[in-house]
Amino acid sequence: MCGIIGAWGAASARVSAAMDFIKHRGPDDTGIFTAVGTPLTLGHTRLSILDLSPLGHQPMLDESGKVALVFNGEIYNFPELRAALASAGYNFKSHSDTEVLLALYLSKGMAMLPKLNGIFAFAIWDGRSQELFVARDALGVKPFYFCADATGFSFASEIKALLQLRPDLRELDPISIHRYLSFLWCPGEGTPLRAVRKLLPGEAMVIKNNSIAKRWFWYQLPAFRGVEQNLSEHDAIAGTESALRTAVHRQLLADVPVGAFLSGGLDSSAVVAMARERASNIRCFSIESKGGAEAGETEDLPYAKLVAKHLGVPLDVVQIDSSRMASDIERMVYMLDEPLADPATLNVFYISQLAREQGIKVLLSGAGGDDLFTGYRRHRALSYESLWSWLPGFARQGLENITSGLDQRKPLSRRLAKLFRGAALDGNARIANYFVWQQESRLRSLYSKQFRDSLVGQSAVQPMIDFLAPLPKNTPGLERMLALEQRFFLADHNLPYTDKMSMAVGLEARVPFLDLDLVEFAARIPTKFKQRGSEGKWVLKKAMEPYLPHDVIYRPKTGFSAPLRRWMRFELRELFGDLLSTQSLNQRGLFDPVAVQKLIQDNDSGRSDAAYTLLSLMCVEIWCRRFLDNSGA
Repeated sequence: MCGIIGAWGAASARVSAAMDFIKHRGPDDTGIFTAVGTPLTLGHTRLSILDLSPLGHQPMLDESGKVALVFNGEIYNFPELRAALASAGYNFKSHSDTEVLLALYLSKGMAMLPKLNGIFAFAIWDGRSQELFVARDALGVKPFYFCADATGFSFASEIKALLQLRPDLRELDPISIHRYLSFLWCPGEGTPLRAVRKLLPGEAMVIKNNSIAKRWFWYQLPAFRGVEQNLSEHDAIAGTESALRTAVHRQLLADVPVGAFLSGGLDSSAVVAMARERASNIRCFSIESKGGAEAGETEDLPYAKLVAKHLGVPLDVVQIDSSRMASDIERMVYMLDEPLADPATLNVFYISQLAREQGIKVLLSGAGGDDLFTGYRRHRALSYESLWSWLPGFARQGLENITSGLDQRKPLSRRLAKLFRGAALDGNARIANYFVWQQESRLRSLYSKQFRDSLVGQSAVQPMIDFLAPLPKNTPGLERMLALEQRFFLADHNLPYTDKMSMAVGLEARVPFLDLDLVEFAARIPTKFKQRGSEGKWVLKKAMEPYLPHDVIYRPKTGFSAPLRRWMRFELRELFGDLLSTQSLNQRGLFDPVAVQKLIQDNDSGRSDAAYTLLSLMCVEIWCRRFLDNSGA
């Protein structure tokens, strides 16, 4: 787990200086490679997890010195790959998965990708063909940002490093900013910067003569391949248990101590239950916020303690005052690299920080369980559609109008309003709308005329609708929603913050639920075994009944949360008074100060539930100050 960087036409000294901005990702070692006869420089910062010796140093070169690899991630099936390559005559010098990746390329070329089960972003310079081959893992666990323009091709694990190579890239991308505000994250390849893109999950590219020569997807989600959902109830339950066990055991592989996140939810608890079979005393980590949970949410810590006691594993708890979390919002935006408006991401940082202090370099995460097996509130909401979707359009619009007028300070009112938001929409548009946090019409009313004009003809939700279009017409609505979870909500929200906030302290977060074998198996489970009526994650719950307490398996759904609505009245009041002041908004030129003040008043009075929208506006301004005004310094 590391940081990677590369550029054409950048001196090695400049690449080295840019590497300082991702040193937190790899504090154990650094290295630079400059291609002979080509102005390409590759850089690497190493977090040593497998083979801690200098033999795992990167950039790693083949024996000829003509092929060089920089790699961020873990290849979980590397022992099997290594054995096959050794049988074919390859003589390994190290015990690292990096060398296996390099050897596999030398053996198979770009056809290597479907053979990999792991999390990765890598770049391979092949001096024989004068080509740079880059790729990202199937679900997008590891980040890869790049720029390809007239100046040339450059890439990095984080935007802050890329900006050190290319300070001229500081131009906002209006549609991406609009999407951050619509979803609290940005679906698709866009970033806040117009010229900086994300390599997409399961995507690869070849760069030749300093420009993109080929770009393709090496992995496609099972839903688009017509995988049959033909498992019986028994086989679905038994197979889920078996596939999860295999994934967790596979991801315990490390030459350093491995621990686990333990929120007390089903997903993290299931991971710990399986890990305990191989690591009986695995150290687990949870969090306690002294400020209390948001109204309508359930405290996690009592369940985490219950699981730890039941499984007999040690539990370390980091105690955080909610006022400290509020004060760390600006730091959060810098570490995230993007204006993701979710303060719960700080919980990952605090837990990772405690684990690192305790000598742990790897934590297993429960991320991905909801995205494979259901579990989010929107999955339950979708199951209720049959009760009202038959109504004519005007009646459905009426439901939206009525519920949006309820007092949004009450949790039930907020959830009813979200349930019927976009009720008048049909098909894929309605499914995609469940991911929208703030409707476009309300957002556009907050924008300055110049910003609004730059969005003419653009839609925040369009990437999701376009993505769903190729699915077979008989694909159930819930499977369509899960496809969006796996492609967008994971890759553009959950996984980036899990990676960035753990790597900020030099810790690797692994996600066993996204093991490719488990992803492929989950796709074969009939929809009725994932969401059974209002019961989400039914098959996983049944699979875990022999291992976890009933009260944990069937507890109320919650997640890492923060009392943001209260913060907006107290802890964050001074900060957003600065960030969203008339002077600040006028200087930035993105938002209408009068409309923003009206939104603040509506939020205070309960006419609108705008706490997260206000935070999103704040995060955009924080990001602009740090990355545009100060170039990420």
